[in-house]
Amino acid sequence: MTTAPWRDPALPAAARVDDLLSRMTLEEKTAQLYGVWVGAATDGDGVAPHQHDMTVEYDWAELITHGLGQLTRSFGTAPVDPARGAQALARAQRRIAAAGRFGIPAIAHEECLAGFTAWRATAYPVPLAWGATWDPPLVEEMARRIGDDLRSAGVHQGLAPVLDVVRDPRWGRVEETIGEDPYLVGTLGTAYVRGLESAGVVATLKHFAGYASSAGARNLAPVRAGVREFADVTLPPFEMALREGGARSVMAAYTETDGVPASADPALLTHLLREEWGFTGTVVADYFGIGFLQSLHRVAGTPAEAAHAALTAGIDVELPTVTCYGRPLLEAVRSGAVPEELVDLAARRVLLQKCELGLLDEDWAPEPATAVELDSTGNRILARRLAEESVVLLDNPDGLLPLAPDTRIAVVGPRAADALAMLGCYSFPSHVLPHHPDVPVGIEIPTVLDALRSELPDAKVTFAQGCDVTDPDTGGFEEAIARAAEADVCVAVLGDRAGLFGRGTSGEGCDATDLGLPGAQGELLDALVATGVPVVLVLLTGRPYALGRWHGRLGAVVQAFFPGEEGGPAVAGVLSGRVNPSGRLPVSVPRLPGGQPWTYLQPPLGLAGEVSNLDPTPLYAFGHGRSYSAFAWEAPAATGPAEIGTDGSYEVSVTVRNTGAREGAEVVQLYLHDPVASVTRPDMRLIGYQRVTAAPGDAARVTFRFHADLSSFTDRSGRRVVEPGALELRLAASSADVRHTAHLTLTGPVRVLGPDRRLHCETEVSQGPGPAPVSLRRPTRTATGAPPA
Repeated sequence: MTTAPWRDPALPAAARVDDLLSRMTLEEKTAQLYGVWVGAATDGDGVAPHQHDMTVEYDWAELITHGLGQLTRSFGTAPVDPARGAQALARAQRRIAAAGRFGIPAIAHEECLAGFTAWRATAYPVPLAWGATWDPPLVEEMARRIGDDLRSAGVHQGLAPVLDVVRDPRWGRVEETIGEDPYLVGTLGTAYVRGLESAGVVATLKHFAGYASSAGARNLAPVRAGVREFADVTLPPFEMALREGGARSVMAAYTETDGVPASADPALLTHLLREEWGFTGTVVADYFGIGFLQSLHRVAGTPAEAAHAALTAGIDVELPTVTCYGRPLLEAVRSGAVPEELVDLAARRVLLQKCELGLLDEDWAPEPATAVELDSTGNRILARRLAEESVVLLDNPDGLLPLAPDTRIAVVGPRAADALAMLGCYSFPSHVLPHHPDVPVGIEIPTVLDALRSELPDAKVTFAQGCDVTDPDTGGFEEAIARAAEADVCVAVLGDRAGLFGRGTSGEGCDATDLGLPGAQGELLDALVATGVPVVLVLLTGRPYALGRWHGRLGAVVQAFFPGEEGGPAVAGVLSGRVNPSGRLPVSVPRLPGGQPWTYLQPPLGLAGEVSNLDPTPLYAFGHGRSYSAFAWEAPAATGPAEIGTDGSYEVSVTVRNTGAREGAEVVQLYLHDPVASVTRPDMRLIGYQRVTAAPGDAARVTFRFHADLSSFTDRSGRRVVEPGALELRLAASSADVRHTAHLTLTGPVRVLGPDRRLHCETEVSQGPGPAPVSLRRPTRTATGAPPA
């Protein structure tokens, strides 16, 4: 085989794969279409739904004689020393290659949602915290580091990012999402993809598509999304990450939409994804998702029927282990029930990806490093910066923060002294180590209590837990109240405990009935406020919680979304003033715990009005966040309304000046308001943003290059169109804090857009101490391409 054309790296990948496929038996082709999960438990609790009843025993030596498509979670199933794990993975790959005729190894994949999910690997902030940074370059740098760590251990594919848009914050997996706006999710998700792919690791977009729109916020429930919501809210982040990020894999969602499971939907996985969007990579199943077509969705009566449905839809690889794509598929093909062409099509895509990764070359197996460092100093520095940028100061009405360096502080709450309070569900300590209680965490995770004591060494800091995260017992209140009464200020550290399938208050399968703080934490906060001592509320959560009950009664409110291993020092830095808070909300914070689902992307009927006594207006709006600096948004120049064609572009600029006494960051947000359209539209939606940092007295001029494509939406016939008519471009500090508005009119015919439409708003930043007025520039071109009038 060493002289066969498929081994020749000088040939095009397609020619190599075609030659290889022509030499393969049916068994060898189907072997490329599934993974094997070595070490996964077949009984008891697992780290995936139905793991215990859908994982079967198999003969490893016999299984790999025909080859193997993927190896599942060699590092993410049980604690293993990184260097030893890399050596073990390399040995397994050599064994797989030696067992088959062609000497082809498997693609090794791992979870990497908030860092490489491996023992002793850096635990970065969760994606909801990325959303709070509004900083794509920083997210891209994090993903590149994650990719480098994956490759150093011999891993080829990462199962991230999650591009689901939050539709109901009660859903347990909100912590895994980037936010409630498709543009924010798309731009930050695309940055993550770029970073991971730049390290040579295959990024896997998930969950395609609609998973976050599940009814009642229940994990894996049916999706109740309309055609236009699906097209205009659910799909755009995936399209952006594929077209602009270059993701090479997509994971099919567990859910069904209007009665059709995603894993059995050729309209989604083939027609849209491949034929319209031009995607050429692999589609992988979410864990056991193909088997669920039989057991949960009941659209297949046998494993063979489930395999047929999934292959027809366009799923190339069954994960995490072989169930349907093994013997059931082989027998169905041999009987004529499943066309062999479907197997060939999927195997070709898998082998093309292996060719891209160098796994068809003779020298595919470099010797693994003898030392693998997954939590380097550089990683921790970056994790700290991400955490610091993600902390959101929601309120500080009387300037209680920063805390005085020599004050008396009572730290109270169940999240203050627990290192795991920093971590989300897919971090290794939360995801895997609960099954290994005698194994140490493996990385240093300072708590808020420890970090605050280090941050303010001259302060007198006392501590009382007060209550548990979920236990209704109030027996610890007395001590907590006593500590608060003795102090100058009380820092109440409350929030979530990440877990799986009901073992936490946030995470996969940990859905909430309402958005009240879990357990007795709300009562504890009431008791602390009643002492009369100023209370700083610090929330370490995986979702927003309703805070209207305490509005106006708290000295300050700080929100951190599972900020990772460096989150304790980041929060303490904000409390001390070392860090000037710059995070902005990626999700709205509700006033009341009920009234869900609700996000800021509402048409007029979804907003507060006289037709209902219920007011869904959030307490803190999407995009909101305060700072220890002040920024002036300088008034616009006097200009009249502008006109551009429905294929035209327009520039709008604003200058923000730091009028405070210290360096700070502002996030300039651009929203679109469409007063009249052929279908109802969100009252406002984000179409651009830019994070800028300025020293005291300095200014930053931000220019947005708006293109008419950004006003497009799905019309009644299902086409994506740009309609003529009036628009407003709103420059804002949040979705509820508009500072300046540009009035714009689109002229010309309705334009129907294709897959080459513009997806993002280009920005330009110029900085300096000199004054620069806001300007609303004239259009750069019109619908006909003629110069503007």
